[in-house]
Amino acid sequence: MSINTASLPDSGFSATTPEKSNIRWVVCGLLFLATTINYMDRSVFSLIEPLLHLDFMGWIPGVDAAHQTAYNLNFGRVLICFQIAYGIGFLFAGRIIDKLGTKTGYALAILVWGCASISHSVVTSVAGFCIARIFLGLGESGNFPAAIKATTEWFPSEERALATGLFNSGTNASAFIAPVLIAAVAARWGWHAAFICTGSMGLVWAILWVIFPYNKLRRGATQTQANLAPVTQGGSIYPILLRHRGFWAFCIAKGITDPIWWFYLFYLPKFLNDNYGLNLSHVKYPLIVIYAAASVGSIAGGWLSGFRMKHGHSVNSGRKFALLICAICVLPIMLVPHMHTLFPDNAWPAIGLFCLATAAHQGWSANLFSTPTDMFPSTSVSTVVGIGGAAGALGGACFTWLVSHFFSLHPLLIFTMAGLAYVTALLIFQVLIPRLGARQTI
Repeated sequence: MSINTASLPDSGFSATTPEKSNIRWVVCGLLFLATTINYMDRSVFSLIEPLLHLDFMGWIPGVDAAHQTAYNLNFGRVLICFQIAYGIGFLFAGRIIDKLGTKTGYALAILVWGCASISHSVVTSVAGFCIARIFLGLGESGNFPAAIKATTEWFPSEERALATGLFNSGTNASAFIAPVLIAAVAARWGWHAAFICTGSMGLVWAILWVIFPYNKLRRGATQTQANLAPVTQGGSIYPILLRHRGFWAFCIAKGITDPIWWFYLFYLPKFLNDNYGLNLSHVKYPLIVIYAAASVGSIAGGWLSGFRMKHGHSVNSGRKFALLICAICVLPIMLVPHMHTLFPDNAWPAIGLFCLATAAHQGWSANLFSTPTDMFPSTSVSTVVGIGGAAGALGGACFTWLVSHFFSLHPLLIFTMAGLAYVTALLIFQVLIPRLGARQTI
């Protein structure tokens, strides 16, 4: 049985030329700030780790290694609580935002994670940290569904990937800002103040977001009046989405490629230390270069698809061309295990490959995040992005398990999987959605 996407309320497609307003870039700036704060809030706990050698975390100075093990286990449990809650939150956050609308839904998300961040400052037990991290994960899961929905409502198709690349670069900006800010605050007022600092920034952003006349201005700037249709009333939208090939194409692509980014984040410092002897004081410079490259890739990848669309290419051609270029640029990461043999005393050839791969991933991400806006109405975009985020979290957990078991013994296997992941995801996407941007049947 073939069902047209017209069964989804507000198809989101229009033959008319979308109106533009420079206010859309103000919205993009707000999304960038929110994303930066989002990643700063999640990184505080790791950054202040040296200050958490506390009795209630299992740390007792001057005792045997068993207590160090207890501390490490407790620290890991707290981190895992966030990751699980973040993945589960994606399943619900997107639909809640679609129901409440972008302005209210986004404000609620950052209010939850801002208060959760501040709550870390008053905990006195491992269980307290776990509870705080759970609420932080649930709140932070609303960031990307809300931000992608906002780009759908404010930007025409040819600018959405660029807007996504711009606000998504906040994930890298936080890597520059957070260490300096958190170190300064914690040194002066203690680790409690670090959580209060970043959490308060989220609450200030929420106030600005509430004051900003989002819905009023959007009616003069959004691409079509159709996208202002009310949220779906009546039956559940999930049966429709589950029969839509575009839904599966997006979720599978997220599930295959998101884990590679988490692999870089979690294992890159360890890899550079194990293979080139770069300790924490030396590895910070390569990491700065890598994150800077990732920011450039995020913006450039988003710009590329829009550039092609503005020069006469279709949405399908523009988006998939950019995805293909990014997928090809990731392939050289498979050579990283050989760099230590070729250049045993020089880490920069390997760092260069990581720069290319992380930049390509962020460019890929900017375009992949934009594909739901090409296939679904604005009233369901957050739902799709949220479930796709959950698929990425699940894939990340599976890949992390593989890495933990095979990385030390078979690094070539892991880097080969990382290199081929994007090409594989694009091939699957192409099979499921051969004509992106056209009305799909389900």
